[in-house]
Formats: sequence, structure tokens, C-alpha cells
Amino acid sequence: MRKNSVRRMTDETDVQAELNLDGGGMTEIDTGIGFLDHMLELAGFHGGFDLKVKCIGDLDVDTHHTSEDIGIVLGRAFSEALGDRRGIERYGFVFLPMDEAMARVAVDFSGRPCLVYSVGFDRKMLGSMATEDFKEFFRGFVNNSMCTLHIELLYGENDHHKIEAVFKGFGRALKKAVHVTSDVLQSTKGSL
Repeated sequence: MRKNSVRRMTDETDVQAELNLDGGGMTEIDTGIGFLDHMLELAGFHGGFDLKVKCIGDLDVDTHHTSEDIGIVLGRAFSEALGDRRGIERYGFVFLPMDEAMARVAVDFSGRPCLVYSVGFDRKMLGSMATEDFKEFFRGFVNNSMCTLHIELLYGENDHHKIEAVFKGFGRALKKAVHVTSDVLQSTKGSL
């Protein structure tokens, strides 16, 4: 079973997550940030994995620590659920349209963390979430899942549509990358 739970407690946040990579896209999300809840629900649904997240964070300060720490916890959850990564497709990529916005997301569970993030916003906030903190979420995920993740917003006008395209694309790319297609490790090095 490719599932697990991870908890991380600091002086800034207390994050708990449960992940089942072979679930059905069921989510139960409570980050304290409504907009981030919505985005994680989309990623879980479109990724086809079950995800529960509960976070108590220092939102009286801002959304930075909560966003980053949730990314850290989800990255660890993915890494642990994948184990030695034997048999997974490894790569996943998608173009995702959301009305007038188009995102391109590609992931490689290579064992090497690298984030390329090219998403611009016109607004500083979406709901109660600072738009700059989406990058912090993805950085936390990448550094702890040990994956390479490229996210590009190719075009778009509405900031809600832009980031929704990104998170749906993120879920769909993950779904492809973690799909088990064989019992072979997809690397000539013999490890990921």
C-alpha cells in the first residue's frame, strides 16, 4: 500500500497529512487558508490520490509559514509513500487549460530537488493567501519529495484561473508520474 501519514510540529505550525497514492481523489483539507484548501482539493481530485491535511499555523503573522510547511509535509508524504520508486512511471507532464489560462506542469521523481517556477500574478492576494506563497508551497514540496518540478503559466488573465490551472496540472502530472507501470526502476543508474 502506497500510503502514509506525516506530522511536522514547529513553533510556527502544526501540520498533519495523510496520503494514499492509490486512492480515489477524496480530500479533507483544513489549512486555515480557504484558498489553499481549494487548491489542494483540486490537486488531490485531479491527481486521483486521497489526501487529508490539517494545519494550525501562525496566520496572525501571514500565510508564508503555513504554505511552506504544508509543502514540506506533503513532499515528505509523497517521498515516503513512493519508497524506492521502483515501477513508477517517474515522469509526468500536462498542459492544463482553465478558461483563458494555460499552465504547463512537468515532474520527474528523480531524487534530485529542483524547482522551476514561472507564474506571474496581477494581485498580491487571492482570498487570504499571498500569491507569492504559492512558490513557497511548491519549493517545500520539491525539496522534501526529492523531485524536479517545472511549472509555467503560459498565459492567462484572471489570477484565480491561473493558479487553478497550475494546481490541477500539478495533480494530473503527479498522477502520471507515480503510476505503477512495471517492476523496473526507471533509471540507468539503478536508483532514484
